[in-house]
Amino acid sequence: MRKLLFALLSVLKNIRRIRNKLTGVREEDISARRITTGQSWDEFCDQLKLAGASLMYPGTPRDAFQQAEGIRYLTRLTRAGLEAFVEYSDPAFPVLRRMVHETVKMGADNPDNVYMNAQISGQYEYRVTGKRNTIDYIGFFTQNGNYGTTGGLAPCGKLENSELVCEANGSFEIVLSKTPKGKNWLKIEENTSLFMVRQTFLDRNRETAAEVMIENLDGRKAPDAITPAQVDEGLKTASMFVAGASLLFARWAKDFRKHTNKLPQFDPAVSNAAGGDNSIIYYHSHWKIEPGEALLIEVVPPDCDTWNFQLNNYWMESLDYRYFTISTNKAGAKYEADGSLKVIVSHENPGHPNWIDTCGHSEGTMCWRWYRLKEGAAPVEPACSVVKLYDLKRK
Repeated sequence: MRKLLFALLSVLKNIRRIRNKLTGVREEDISARRITTGQSWDEFCDQLKLAGASLMYPGTPRDAFQQAEGIRYLTRLTRAGLEAFVEYSDPAFPVLRRMVHETVKMGADNPDNVYMNAQISGQYEYRVTGKRNTIDYIGFFTQNGNYGTTGGLAPCGKLENSELVCEANGSFEIVLSKTPKGKNWLKIEENTSLFMVRQTFLDRNRETAAEVMIENLDGRKAPDAITPAQVDEGLKTASMFVAGASLLFARWAKDFRKHTNKLPQFDPAVSNAAGGDNSIIYYHSHWKIEPGEALLIEVVPPDCDTWNFQLNNYWMESLDYRYFTISTNKAGAKYEADGSLKVIVSHENPGHPNWIDTCGHSEGTMCWRWYRLKEGAAPVEPACSVVKLYDLKRK
């Protein structure tokens, strides 16, 4: 349904452009009329109303608590969409900012990550400068498309941790262009629209995130005045982002119900199309436990750079990691004597060092990640079982 909707909109948009070209009507004039008549704002509001369909998507929980979280989720997506596609939408003067963070969450956002995005365009070249500092991992990515377009997010260029050339003081410079340039080069293409920085902590308390800035290389010092076309297109894209992202992840969550309380490997092609990192192996699923129960996850980790596990609500928002322990990783977890690992998800603390707090939720989604497997290492599916909390406390 989502692909059909976006395909239809794309066809209609192309037909409109052809008709306008034949009749001599300019897109700028259409946007100006849509803005002055209020049509642009009305359609934005109408599309937001339609986005509420994701709250009623088959399989979604209908109790008041989880629906309230769902409504808050849509407001968060709206805030993120307006900032990305209206406030900071000018690719000629990009602003690198956190689109997903402690109070805007989507798609199983990783509590160990710092996500930064900037809207860019293949018609320009850019310079990224910064200081590496001490964070465990940093990666730079360009993407074609976005959640508000028909194709989703398709990978374009990638420059990762070990490939980044830094000066002695930790500073670096990266050129974003269609052809290789400089010590650090990140590819862009004609339809590239997004620059992403993904940083991963092993220990937030001891590591410092990198400092990163981006600038257009055409010499401009300030952005041009806003145009009716920018606002009109921004509102369209923002509303499609809210509808598209919420419906996409509602569909994912419904599919996860097929293997509740298990952690099968997620299709890499699907995660990559949604902006995932293709060097990470994802295990997404749905969890549900009753009072007095616990979800016991057991695994012997393969040889990899790192790993993490996190708990989300049904809407695939990470639970509030500012105040609760809702995730663990390679550095923070306690291992068994034989190198194996046990992680316990429960409503009450069983006294185990790898306890994950449900934060008052009876169900939701969850994600396990293996980061960058070492040569010869094979991915391992974590084993899950629902047990009585009383039995865990006795051990």
